[in-house]
This record gives sequence, structure tokens and C-alpha cells, in this order.
Amino acid sequence: MRVLLSTYGSRGDVEPMTGLAVQLRALGGDVRMCAPPDFAELLDGIDVPHTPLGRPIRALAKGAGQGKARLTLPDIAADLTAAAYEAVVTAGEDCAVVVATGSLPAVSGARAAAEQLGVPFVFATFSPCYLPSAQHRPGVWPGQTVPEDVTDNRVLWDLHARHLHGLFGETINAHRASVGLPPVADVRAHGFTGRPLLAADPVLGPWEKTPDLDVTQTGAWIRPDTRPLPAELEAFLAAGEEPVYVGFGSMPMRGASPEDVSRAVVEAVRAQGRRVLLGSGWAELALIDDLDDCFVVGEVNQQALFHRVAAVVHHGGAGTTTTAARAGAPQVLVPQVADQPYWAGRAAELGIGAAHDGPVPTAESLSASLRTALAAGTRDRAAAVAGEVRADGAATAAKLLLDTAAR
Repeated sequence: MRVLLSTYGSRGDVEPMTGLAVQLRALGGDVRMCAPPDFAELLDGIDVPHTPLGRPIRALAKGAGQGKARLTLPDIAADLTAAAYEAVVTAGEDCAVVVATGSLPAVSGARAAAEQLGVPFVFATFSPCYLPSAQHRPGVWPGQTVPEDVTDNRVLWDLHARHLHGLFGETINAHRASVGLPPVADVRAHGFTGRPLLAADPVLGPWEKTPDLDVTQTGAWIRPDTRPLPAELEAFLAAGEEPVYVGFGSMPMRGASPEDVSRAVVEAVRAQGRRVLLGSGWAELALIDDLDDCFVVGEVNQQALFHRVAAVVHHGGAGTTTTAARAGAPQVLVPQVADQPYWAGRAAELGIGAAHDGPVPTAESLSASLRTALAAGTRDRAAAVAGEVRADGAATAAKLLLDTAAR
């Protein structure tokens, strides 16, 4: 039974889908994935057939345009809707169900393809904050103005839906018309469906039932990582006390140069009397001097590494937040965009870390957040929460999806 997975986003959007893919295959499913071309090597490494979807996400994240002209939001939306549709139609032969996440235009293109293929469509999200609920406010999108006197969350979600339809409705409906499908009146509701999967841990990202959506919370989709740590990293870890890991994953740090951010984070960690382990990532963190208390790593097994650090400083992606929480590592979250402020807030509420104030850390601001994260009480609380975080979300979702496909 073939399941087609589709996503357009950063590593945080692709990695959970690989966890689902592994579990689907373990249950006898045949899996294919449509994802940005940046992740071909990742998918090849787990033997998941890959159909490239859209432009390289790293170039888009850095603000690269086509030629000399910077792409506008309507340009990007039109490209993504059409690219997702074409990728899913191309890869979807004989598939029994399409599962999509990531950018709303790409999700809408994937759903249009599922309609053409005549198979069920399932939307998945990795954060509760994306789903309409009276329990929390929606994020504010570019160009959206929210009246200051509106505080009711239901009203705010209605405004959010209208704004998203204003941003993307014309583009998505023009594409639907081009492939012979009828228009939709609410692109958010159409893309998210009435029965989404929530692939987030219920301790870290709880969902309260709402009459508007039939949400199934499976737990986070985690792919076990068995890679050994590099020998040079093992040597660094063994050479002294636990370092503080600092890495911002597939997030370029806008508003400051890589050199300035590197200097700020190294100085902040040193101010706490700790060694520094930099994850280079898309923020391009690098050494600022030749002192032996600092080491740089690239792609690495974070599931193993985070058990061996004093704290994790990161961008607040759902996957990194969950990995650090499972390891019992205190966290400092420096949110940039999307659901990252939500996860920063949750870490602070749970007492397992600190939410940095603002997207660009300085030596002083990050040092202050690290004092909270490195406190004994935070460490104890992080260790306690680690025992409550589930690891079976992908297996739960795989069973549900195969049951859906069978029906």
C-alpha cells in the first residue's frame, strides 16, 4: 500500500516526515516523498524515493530571487501551488493516501492533486499554534493589521482565515481552475481539512478539544538516529565539562551578520563559565578565535549529543525543542518566525528553559537567558519532563494512515 508524503519547508518540516516514512515502511507500507531538492541526500540515506518539489528552500529562506528581481509573496505562492500539484500528481501513481504539511500554498497544491488522483488527503501539522482554537491566538501574518480592541480568540482566528484567503485565495483558486477543479471559499479550512493530524508531543504542545476541528494528536514524529558522534567531537566532549550547544538549524539569522552572531553567542556562553559547541547550520556560526574551549560541528546526531551538553540554545523549531526535551537538556529558545515563539513560550511555561527576548541575541541578552537555563531548578525540571515525552508518535500516525488507506 503506497503512501505519498508531501512537504515544502525547512529541515524541521522534512525530518518529521522521515520519521513517519520509516514507521510506515516498518508496517509494510510503500512510501514516497515530495520535498524540496535540498533534502535529496537525506531521503536517499533512508531509501525513500524523492520527487523534488519547488525551488531549493535554503535559497528562498535567504531571500534569493529569480535573476535580479526579488520574488514577491504572490510569485512564491503561485510557484509553490503549481509545483506541489505537479510533484504529487507525478509521484502519486497508485498511491492510496496523500499526507501533506508545510507551506499553505504547497499544501493546497497537494490537496488539489489528491482530488485529481481520487485518493484521501490528510493534513498534518507539527505545532498546535497553527490550528484554530479558542485557547490561543493566531500568529500575525505579513501585511495583516489586527485591531487592538479585538481580544476574542475566535474572532482573531476568523480574521486570520480571511487574511490568508486574501493573500492566497486568488492564486490557489486560479490554479484549481487551470486543472479543472472548483474554487474554495476558505483556503485555510480547505488546506487544513476538518480532521488534521497534530504531530506534537502532548506534554510539550498540548491540544484542547474544540468543536470546530476533529484533531488527532499522535505525538511527535521522531526518526531514531543511530549515527555515532564524530571522533573529533567525542574528543572535545571528553576534554572538559559539558559545553553549551548553540545552533539555529535551517534558520538564517536575519538582522545580524554570522560573525556578529557567532561572537555574541560565544561571549555569552563563556560569561557563564562554560565551553561552547557551535552548530554551524544556515546561520553559519563559526569560531571567533583559536581558544580550545570552542568547537564547531555541522550535521550531527542531536539525539545523542543533547544528552551530553549543559544546555541547548536554538531557534525554537518543533523538532529541536522536542529533541532537547527528550534528552533532559535545559533550553534557551531564540525564536525567529512561524511557530518558534510558541515553542519558546512553552519551554518557559514548563520551566525547562528560557525564551530569549528578540530574534537577534547579544552577548548580554543571551547571557541573561543562559543564567535561567543553567540554574539547578531548570535542570531538574528538564530532567523530570524528559521522562514524560513520548517517542511513539510516528508509529501511531503510521497505523492510522494505513487504516485510512485501507478503508
